[in-house]
Amino acid sequence: MNLHEYHHIQAELQALEQLIASTPEDFVIERMGLENRKEEIERILATLPSPKREPARVRLTFRGKPIIGTQGIFVDFGTQAVSAFAEAVAAIGASLNVSLGARGILPDKDKYRLLITGTVGGSFGFQLEEAPSQILPLLNEKSLVESALEQTEQLMKATLSSDDELTEAISDVNPRALECLRRFLDTMVSNEAVCTLLFQDRIFRFADVAQVQRSFERIRQDNIHEEEIELRGVFEGFLPKHRTFQFKEEGSTEPITGKVDPMMNEPAEINHHLYKDMVATMVKKTVGTGNPRYHLKAYRSTVTIDTESLTS
Repeated sequence: MNLHEYHHIQAELQALEQLIASTPEDFVIERMGLENRKEEIERILATLPSPKREPARVRLTFRGKPIIGTQGIFVDFGTQAVSAFAEAVAAIGASLNVSLGARGILPDKDKYRLLITGTVGGSFGFQLEEAPSQILPLLNEKSLVESALEQTEQLMKATLSSDDELTEAISDVNPRALECLRRFLDTMVSNEAVCTLLFQDRIFRFADVAQVQRSFERIRQDNIHEEEIELRGVFEGFLPKHRTFQFKEEGSTEPITGKVDPMMNEPAEINHHLYKDMVATMVKKTVGTGNPRYHLKAYRSTVTIDTESLTS
């Protein structure tokens, strides 16, 4: 049984329980029918194996010069484009969980590998799917690949949005991961092609090659301004679930909000130092003329201890 069928049966059980609760006790025949069906559903659920979540899937189709109608796609472009897309997904996914070096082997790359499980029409393209070993048994958790695909989709959409929206989308993404996405976009521009992405019933598409070119230009390094800064002030809070902090700089009336670096140990400790004078090390990132976004890397107290006086 797949997850959709399991949810359908659970929904029916919940509806029956609500109907029974709202049916007067003197409606004996009606209540008996509902309770019999409820017992039947409960027996079905008791005998079913635990449902498995469906693997994350994405349909990536192309139009343009390298595609011959719905017949096929030139091998050199198809291979290059799918490889560049898969590399971008892996790098973007990894950047959400670990710090990436500028060079070297991509950390945990095997956790983000994609399978080609079929070809799809609507021009010509491929269905890509996470490998079976990556599928989580838990129903309400996203796999690493699903999160990476979702972030990749959001980034591609953001390249067609405002500078503020693009800044927000790339605020947690490592420059190396953005470079991988640029290579995918450059592959399409160089071959005069565009793509459509179908993921979780959502569709994203580039209208023409000129639009792909604009997206490529907007995530070039010279359009993304990034600097490491130190700010003095106080923390006003930290939300562990979203790894979001709020910090008020000295002399400012407006607090700064941002995300905590995934490599920071015990970020929840921030809540033990609220409204104490601190120095916060942050990465400030801006795209074009958009408002900056902040990424917390470290913090320390401004209070220094005189060890000589303590030992004298």
